[in-house]
Amino acid sequence: MFIKISGLFCFFRARLSRKIVLWIFASILVIEAVILIPSYKRREDELLRQLEDVSGAIFNSIVRLTQTSMKSNGMFQAKVKTLTQDSVVLGVTIYDFQGKLIETIGEAPDIDFDDLKNKDILRVRSRDGKRYDVALSADYLGINYTLIARHDTSNIQPKLYAFIGRIAVLVIVISLFVTLVTMLVLGVCLISPVLRLRDDLIAAGEALSKNGDGVKFYSLSVQRQDELGEVMVAFNQMFNRVSREIEKRKQAEKVLSAEQKKSERLLLNILPKPIAEKLKEEQENIAESFAEVTILFADLVGFTQLSENIPPTELVNLLNEIFSCFDELTDKYCLEKIKTIGDAYMVVGGLPNPRQDHAEAIAEMALDMQQAIVDFNQKNNMQLSIRIGINTGPVIAGVIGRKKFIYDLWGDAVNTASRMESHGVSNAIQVTEKTSNYLKEKYILNPRGTIMIKGKGRMNTYFLIDRNNHSSI
Repeated sequence: MFIKISGLFCFFRARLSRKIVLWIFASILVIEAVILIPSYKRREDELLRQLEDVSGAIFNSIVRLTQTSMKSNGMFQAKVKTLTQDSVVLGVTIYDFQGKLIETIGEAPDIDFDDLKNKDILRVRSRDGKRYDVALSADYLGINYTLIARHDTSNIQPKLYAFIGRIAVLVIVISLFVTLVTMLVLGVCLISPVLRLRDDLIAAGEALSKNGDGVKFYSLSVQRQDELGEVMVAFNQMFNRVSREIEKRKQAEKVLSAEQKKSERLLLNILPKPIAEKLKEEQENIAESFAEVTILFADLVGFTQLSENIPPTELVNLLNEIFSCFDELTDKYCLEKIKTIGDAYMVVGGLPNPRQDHAEAIAEMALDMQQAIVDFNQKNNMQLSIRIGINTGPVIAGVIGRKKFIYDLWGDAVNTASRMESHGVSNAIQVTEKTSNYLKEKYILNPRGTIMIKGKGRMNTYFLIDRNNHSSI
C-alpha cells in the first residue's frame, strides 16, 4: 500500500503530471462555478417565494381590510399593525387605483406606484439583501387599491451562504476525487510509461557514447497498442538505426584515420614536417633563405658498372639496402634528406630548423656512411666504394612544381658541394675550406691542396679523415 501511495506521489512530482492535475482541477472548478451561479439564483428565488407564501395570508387579510375598514383609518392601521406584528412584513404602503398614496404603515418600501407602471407584480430586493419589496397592482388583487409590502429578509442571506458553502465543499470533494482518479489512471497509462521512456532516452545517450553495448530498455519489454506504443517502437527503431550508423561512422573514421596516417607518413617521407604543415594549410610559394647550412653529396663509385652485370630487381634491392641505411643515419643525426638521383644521395644539415652544429652533424654522417659501405661490402661480398663531397654556405630552400613536388635547395653553396663530390676521390670525404674551418677543432682533416674545380676555378680543399681523439657529437 505504501509503495502504491509513494508511486502516486511520484506522478505528482512529474512536471507533466502537475500540469494535468492543475488543468483538471481548475476545469472542474470552472464548470461547477458556472453551475453554481444559476443554482444560487434559483435557491434565492426559492427562499423569497417561501417568504411570499408566508406573507400571502397577511396580504389577503389586508385586502379584506381595505374593503371594510378604509373609512376608519385609525381602526385600519391598528388592524394592519396587528397583522404585521412579529411577521416577515415590516411595512405596507397603499395606493388607490389612480396612484394616490392612501396609507403607509410601518417601514416604507423603496418602490412606489410609479415603479409598478403596467406590471401586475414587481419584486425588488435591497443591495444588502436584508429587505425585499413586493408590489401587487389593483388589477392583480381585484380591488381598487395597489399594495406594496416590505419584507424582512435578513435571515435569508445566511441560508444562501450556507447553501454556497455546502455546494463549494461538494465541488472541492468531487474535484479532488475526479482529479485523483484521473491522475491515477493517467499515471499508470501515460505518466509512468513517459517517465520510463525518458529514462530510456537518457540511457540511450549513454549507451551510444559507449558503443551501445549491453543496454536494456524498458520500451523493449512493453507491448502497447496505442500512440505511446508507436512512439516506443519508433524509439527502438531510431536507437538501432543510430547505433548502426555510429558503428559505420566509427569504422569509416578508423579507415580514414589509418589512411590519413599513411598519407602523413608518405608526405613526411617526401617533405620536412614544417614544410608539410605549410602545404596542408594551402600556403603557396614556400621558399626560405638560410644563411648557413652544410650540404653533403654522396655517390656510389662503380655502381653503374655493377648494374650492367646483375638483374634489375637485385640491383634495386641492393640500392634500397644502402640508401635505407643512409636514411637511418639521417634520422639519427636529425638531418634532412633532400633527394636521391640514381645512385647519388643528397642530405643537408641546418634546415628547415636552423642549428649551430650543422657541419658537425654532416661530418658524423659522412664518416658513418663510409663505415656503412664497408659493412655492406662484407655482408654482400662486393667491392663498392663511396665518394662524398661537403660544403657550407647560404642556400634558398623551397617546394617547386604542382605534381610530384619536391623540397629542393638552390645556391652556389649547393653547386660547390656537388663539385666537391664529383671532383673527389673514391672512399674519401672532400670538404671545402669553409667547412674545414667548422670542423678543424673536433675532426682530423688533411689538406688536399689547391685543385681546379669546374665552374669555380682553383679551390683549397681538405679530406675529412676521422674524429679527433675519436670524439663524436
